[in-house]
Amino acid sequence: MNSEVQGVSEAQGPVEAKGGRSAQLKHTGLRPGWTTGACATAATTAAYTALLSGAFPDPVTIALPKGQTPSFALATEELTDAHAMAGIVKDAGDDPDVTHGALIRATVRRLPTGSGVAFKAGPGVGTVTRPGLPLPVGEPAVNPVPRQMMRDHVARVAELYGATGDVEITLSVDHGEEIARSTWNPRLGILGGLSILGTTGIVVPYSCSAWIDSIRRGVDVARAAGRTHVAGCTGSTSEKTVVAEYGLPEDALLDMGDFAGAVLKYVRRHPVARLTICGGFAKLSKLAAGHLDLHSARSQVDKAFLAELARRGGAAEVLAAEIAGANTGLAALQLCQAAGVPLGDLVATAAREEALAVLRGAPVAVDVVCIDRAGTVVGRSTIR
Repeated sequence: MNSEVQGVSEAQGPVEAKGGRSAQLKHTGLRPGWTTGACATAATTAAYTALLSGAFPDPVTIALPKGQTPSFALATEELTDAHAMAGIVKDAGDDPDVTHGALIRATVRRLPTGSGVAFKAGPGVGTVTRPGLPLPVGEPAVNPVPRQMMRDHVARVAELYGATGDVEITLSVDHGEEIARSTWNPRLGILGGLSILGTTGIVVPYSCSAWIDSIRRGVDVARAAGRTHVAGCTGSTSEKTVVAEYGLPEDALLDMGDFAGAVLKYVRRHPVARLTICGGFAKLSKLAAGHLDLHSARSQVDKAFLAELARRGGAAEVLAAEIAGANTGLAALQLCQAAGVPLGDLVATAAREEALAVLRGAPVAVDVVCIDRAGTVVGRSTIR
């Protein structure tokens, strides 16, 4: 067992190590990788540097949102008077990611002063064609956090070389349209290729057995430290939310990922006084509908179920029909927000009831917090 996480049940003795997300990852023994967003940022940084200096940095180093500074080797490069292009091969670590090994390219061109940073979808990068995603229809499928990462790195390079930072970034992925057929993009209306994703820049590898074991060790660590309130979080954004809401320390945070059932079943056998479950609205709508594995390959958002919840919350039949036909869970939530129907609270309450059913009367008080992609609370249950 990794020396950083010596988590054992209370019957085996005390836990001496620090808990939390990073300790869980170390405990799995799995190698993390890099998101498409991190690779695109590295490629953009290298290309813009070459455009201004005439030379590509290789390897190129970037700063991730949590402060890590990984370096990436360039797989391809091209420099002309008009543009610079750099490519990075994505390494997803030990995660079974369909984009592992994909070549992600960024082509950077100068724009007139004051233009800012513009993004274009090149071959293999999708375009948003339906509402309900965190980007407007017609935009390249480059999510908000990777966009900000690229803007930040363009600004740093521009400052270093005395440039304006006004550029067009065209992102492409070799064979991306073919790879995207193995993802949910076509069903979500993202056409033409893959999305450029990632909120931390790091791909957390999930071996079901290893990650579930790490969740158990996380509970052990929290109990041994005397924590009476722990939080099962679906990712880094939900972790930030529960820290802001409740001031929980790192060793009270359980990175449950998609494995809500693993948290609930282990806490049933090893109770804590209070469990908060926090995650994205769409994921927690799956828990509300009775799914304990929240992975997109094993459970989907049930819009008919959301429509029924909305009816219970006072939604008219016309609105319920719109929810049932919505493109995504986010689109359903937005419809209800516009109509004043508290779908977020209804989902959180239903998710809490499912959690209590799994706990089977264990002495654990539960509350659920639903957030959007930005970490804004969009629904919560009472504690019970």
